Amino acid sequence: MKTTEPVIPIKSSSEPPHVIAPDATTIFAARAQRFDQLAAGHSLGDWLRFLAAITRAQHEALQALPTPALPDATQLARSREHRMPPLPAQSWPRDPAWHASLRQIAAAIAGAAPQAARLDLARLGGFDAGRIEALAERVLHTELYGEDAALLPYVAAALQVLWTASAARLGGSQIAALDVPGVCPCCGFLPVASVVRGGGEVGNLRYLHCALCNTEWNLVRVKCSSCDATEGISYRHLETDSVKAAGAVRAETCEACKSYLKIVYAEKDAVDPVADDLATLALDILVDEAGYSRSGPNLLLVPGG
Repeated sequence: MKTTEPVIPIKSSSEPPHVIAPDATTIFAARAQRFDQLAAGHSLGDWLRFLAAITRAQHEALQALPTPALPDATQLARSREHRMPPLPAQSWPRDPAWHASLRQIAAAIAGAAPQAARLDLARLGGFDAGRIEALAERVLHTELYGEDAALLPYVAAALQVLWTASAARLGGSQIAALDVPGVCPCCGFLPVASVVRGGGEVGNLRYLHCALCNTEWNLVRVKCSSCDATEGISYRHLETDSVKAAGAVRAETCEACKSYLKIVYAEKDAVDPVADDLATLALDILVDEAGYSRSGPNLLLVPGG
């Protein structure tokens, strides 16, 4: 019988970060590249390439955005003490500079937009500041339906620029864990998906990815991000080549609350939770037909559109 010496684990000198702030210099550029990669040979290739154009425009808009104002030291301390997000989506005063980001994004993507989108962009361009802010309120309250719903992804794209710039400037060290682990500790918004990275200090850990500010925060594996249940969790996926190309995307379903959220496994490809989510809409359809409701939005998608 072969024997081996016991393996003594060596503890890391530092704990993995609970919160990872977005990198303002790369987040949207890398996402655009991922959209282009996923579009190759995909049945929704034209749409994914248009989304790549939107995210490239977001990258340019973020670089042009004036440095956003942040809460002062007293406000940040209060947020940490009460475990509240420092940049709450529904109440943080929005810098009006985000309107310039919206105009910049719309102008940049007009040439790549399909005809229907061009008409939507032209209509959006005729809205005054009050109507634009009303659309923003709908996005930030996840009221992604009804009249003018087709315009909401463009408004959301500009809001993502503002919140991502602010979250990046704030940094993960300024953000404390919340008592409600299923919402973003930076802005209080819902996650678009979760991702399991392949290596480094966060290897094999699951991080939820905010749909608004692109902050990521750790949540233990096999736990519902919506209701915190740890029983009745299962994983569903499509056994097709397109899913392999999308980077092993699964839907984590919960029997307790009948919700689901996708989880993306980053083994080889440089996956992106937003892009890989939208490249696997067939999985959403099947999970929805099985009786589960999605727990977090993808703000670049018009539900039912």
